[in-house]
Amino acid sequence: MSKVHVIVAETRGGKLRQVTFEAVQAARQAGGDGDRLAAVLIGAGVGSLADELAGAGVDAVHVIDSPALELYNPEAYGAALNALLDRLRPDTVIFGHTAIGRDLAPAAAAHLQAGQISDVTAIERSGEDVLFTRPVYAGKAFEQKKRTGGGPLVVTVRPNNIAPAAADGAAGAAAVTAEAYDAPPSLRTVIKDVVRKMSGRVDLAEAKIVVSGGRGVKSADGFKPLEELAGVLNAAVGASRGACDAGYCDYALQIGQTGKVVTPEIYIACGISGAIQHLAGMSQSRIIIAINKDAEAPIFKVADYGIVGDLFDVVPLLTEEFRKALA
Repeated sequence: MSKVHVIVAETRGGKLRQVTFEAVQAARQAGGDGDRLAAVLIGAGVGSLADELAGAGVDAVHVIDSPALELYNPEAYGAALNALLDRLRPDTVIFGHTAIGRDLAPAAAAHLQAGQISDVTAIERSGEDVLFTRPVYAGKAFEQKKRTGGGPLVVTVRPNNIAPAAADGAAGAAAVTAEAYDAPPSLRTVIKDVVRKMSGRVDLAEAKIVVSGGRGVKSADGFKPLEELAGVLNAAVGASRGACDAGYCDYALQIGQTGKVVTPEIYIACGISGAIQHLAGMSQSRIIIAINKDAEAPIFKVADYGIVGDLFDVVPLLTEEFRKALA
């Protein structure tokens, strides 16, 4: 008997986030031959995104579109999702390991009385078992988990770790269903407005390249060369906790154990010493480039490439060379 694997899509700025397509691919890896993939779109004005999601190879798209869901509210979104999950009776529910995914996934797991595996970076099969890999001990080790028993499972996948499903398939292959939304009788929280503090034009969690600054930037103005380099590379700007604590930038940029965890293709650390708390948030980057005046800085122990020098001399030179190379 075929099973149903549900992907909870996530949008930002009227577009599907890349982690949604990574979740679709994760569902394929977790499922078996003949299993069905069902995607769920929740929000206001999201119906137009159904065809794009359908083109990623899912079998069905369920659209819960209501003006009451324009802004994320955990109680409202949870009620909308749980009502659908009760009907679909999924074997697996997959979220992105994002702020919204980390908020909704435990509630869905509790509702389904399901187990949960968070921050998954890889999925593979071993015989009849599906193994989920996730980092532990601040990224210094990895563990593999598998399902035991026959109940449902809730999974969150870390962005930029599972190759995204291609969104260029035939949209007509998937059935798109508009679902009714009945607001919970007593919403305890009403969201009036959302203030987003971005690290530039690129989403920090999903960026392929991150240019990050530490205490070595010395001031808020010290981030300007980093922002210029990020603009040339179409990268996101991040920061260490030290730079945030010093007031050089907003905490929305913080990367580390108490900030965001990123896994870009390239991580450029500028003026960052490499404290263990910061490494926990970026050590799984594919390529790490460190720029620091201190040749003994711990960051060089994890860096693939290191430049010993003043970031205010090095970063402008890199910016100019990248600009020429990309022209």
